[in-house]
Amino acid sequence: MSVDTHLHHEEQHLKSSDLLTDVVIGMSDGLTVPFALAAGLSSASAATYIIVVAGIAEIAAGSIAMGLGGYLAGKTEQDHYKSEVKREMYEVENLREREIAETKEFFASIGLSEELQNKATEEISKDEKNWVDFMMKYELGLDKPDPKRATKSALNIGISYIIGGLVPLSPYFIVDTPIQGLKISVIVTLLCLFVFGFFKSKITGVNAWWGAIRVMLIGAAAAAAAFGVAKLFD
Repeated sequence: MSVDTHLHHEEQHLKSSDLLTDVVIGMSDGLTVPFALAAGLSSASAATYIIVVAGIAEIAAGSIAMGLGGYLAGKTEQDHYKSEVKREMYEVENLREREIAETKEFFASIGLSEELQNKATEEISKDEKNWVDFMMKYELGLDKPDPKRATKSALNIGISYIIGGLVPLSPYFIVDTPIQGLKISVIVTLLCLFVFGFFKSKITGVNAWWGAIRVMLIGAAAAAAAFGVAKLFD
């Protein structure tokens, strides 16, 4: 019973890690890119409704592009794993002695005696599929990817981008002038970037306060650059 609980906990941990990665990717870009776009258009004295329409269009395009990137990354991981499984299966079937030697080397590296190395290698090589799975994990360091990972990643990143993008854009729905919207957007977005950076750094083990400030400054720099360039051409 205790073994099953441990394995279940480990699987949940891995899923949570993937989800966290997707949310960080989508949310960080979602908060920054529409923020910079709205700042640039505000500087160029665009009408509020133009900023809203352009912002929504950017969020739609950005979420699709980011989601597609996550999907392709997930598919690439799956394709890589499948190609390595085929290669390992070929070696098990046609280069058996070499694979046996490599398996023994692994058991030797974890401190098993010569006798136990031979017994463990003999036992695991009886089933070629289990042997290949073993070599994939312990020789190549590859875990079998979730077959639904690509789709999940696309949805997680895309939705996170939309949520993040609506934060800097939302003030423009309730104001009369772009500059009013920009002032509120700056406060709200920088606050969200700070909180987002704080929790992201906390989870990843980086200094939380410095991580929060760094994320906030990156977003502020992007918006300031867009604002400055638009103002210059305007």
